[in-house]
Amino acid sequence: MVFIKSKILLPTLLNRQKAMMHLLSISDLTKEELLEIIDLAVKLKSERYRNVVTDYLKNKSLAMIFELPSTRTRVSFEVAMADLGGHALCLTPEDLQLSRGEPIKDTARTLSRYVHAVMLRVKDHATIEEFASYSSIPVINGLSNLEHPCQIIADLVTVQEYKGKLDSVNITWVGDGNNVCNSLILASAILGIDLVISCPQGYEPDEFVVKKAYDMGAKLVFESNPQKAVEDADTIYTDVWISMGMESERDERLKNFSDYQVNEKLISFARDDVIVLHCLPAHRGEEITDDVIEGTSSVVFEQAENRLHAQKAILLKMIGYEYE
Repeated sequence: MVFIKSKILLPTLLNRQKAMMHLLSISDLTKEELLEIIDLAVKLKSERYRNVVTDYLKNKSLAMIFELPSTRTRVSFEVAMADLGGHALCLTPEDLQLSRGEPIKDTARTLSRYVHAVMLRVKDHATIEEFASYSSIPVINGLSNLEHPCQIIADLVTVQEYKGKLDSVNITWVGDGNNVCNSLILASAILGIDLVISCPQGYEPDEFVVKKAYDMGAKLVFESNPQKAVEDADTIYTDVWISMGMESERDERLKNFSDYQVNEKLISFARDDVIVLHCLPAHRGEEITDDVIEGTSSVVFEQAENRLHAQKAILLKMIGYEYE
């Protein structure tokens, strides 16, 4: 195995001096910035496959604060920092004085003097907004109850890989209008993607997000019948029906979502070359069947891998690097 040592292979993709920015919502990015991150993720993926050793973020540190458990978000960010020559600290509120009542604003201002960026996975979106308002370093939304922008960037990388384009792509969301759906709606508005949303009544995406997307020029179609919704789909995307904190609603949700399962029958109504996305973890046999997630249309594990490459691109975009 040959390892290539490179100071930098991507000098034209990022400016040497970066303006500080937060990524709380996918809509914090312009179309140009979003496409740049996607393109950079693809190039960084290629570097990793070629065993290129990089130190783009040498001597840089990322603090990761988790109010909720995580597999993909934690591991992808931690490995991303290691691959880029930096360091990540994994923290829970119990590891910090937050658990003893220290104000969020004090924690934000303190960490701003120790690390170069903070990623938070929080229960309430207001928490990350408050943290960012007092932070003098970039803050990244690793998931909140309102949005999951990092996930959507990885999803867009995956769609581009398999469809060769992002414009004029037809994506259908089937299931709960949750935080991932909210970010997908806003991303579709930014990039001009045709998005069909199929949710049971009462489980639609956030009204504020939908209005914001329409104001941005989104091309959204709401179709309650999932079979009709997927008819022109290049991509079918689903997520769990019962998110963390909703366990008490389990029986009711299983009943209300029973017609929205992504199974072979539903896929048969879509285009022959349709791909199926799921951000994982999946509840097999509920929102998606085992034969679909293991089938030829499924790209869910490629999608999961792309979290790593997308996180790298996000970190480089927000923290920047020294180029000689």
